[in-house]
Amino acid sequence: MAAAPAPKTLAAFEAATGFMPLNEGLALHAAATEAAALGLPLLEVGTYCGRSTILLADVAREAGTTAVTVDHHRGSEEQQPGWEYHDPELVDPEVGRMDTLPAFRRTLFRAGLEDHVVALVGRSPQAARIWNTPLGLVFIDGGHTDEHAGGDYEGWAPHVADGGLLVIHDVFPDPADGGQAPYRVYLRALASGAFTEVSVTDSLRVLRRTGPGS
Repeated sequence: MAAAPAPKTLAAFEAATGFMPLNEGLALHAAATEAAALGLPLLEVGTYCGRSTILLADVAREAGTTAVTVDHHRGSEEQQPGWEYHDPELVDPEVGRMDTLPAFRRTLFRAGLEDHVVALVGRSPQAARIWNTPLGLVFIDGGHTDEHAGGDYEGWAPHVADGGLLVIHDVFPDPADGGQAPYRVYLRALASGAFTEVSVTDSLRVLRRTGPGS
């Protein structure tokens, strides 16, 4: 049984701005705890304000590894003005665009986890092209269009080490529940023969690398 986050970590997670519910957060923490046994970095695509980063960083601190988080911090499609998940408090008044980086940094500071996270600020495909280190866990939770979710999978899934975990968020088999791009990535991972499903917690899917490819 994976160790649960400490009360301080859970409090920081619940206080942070973001969308991941607690039960999915606990499943992510458990997956990261298992993956950390490989001694490799844990990476997420899609930082937003750092809510899920707290959980990966907590595991990294305990395991003596590093959490890496990738985001351009300009917000995904559904976070732009006029869309459902837009937060006007996260708009930089000087440039008039979303900027979640300051909120993310405050989140890590308040949680006492800054020293355990490397933040890559930029586009996911660009970061993936220059990344050469095997990863114990890849958590895909970035843009939810086919272009972006598919690009995140293509860029980062090949870096999951043997026995490592691929975690995909917002997987909704029923279109009435949410967008379908993460679900299509999930199906693609299973069809590749490289990944085998480990667990399902609401919209969170955990898969293990059990074969080559992606």
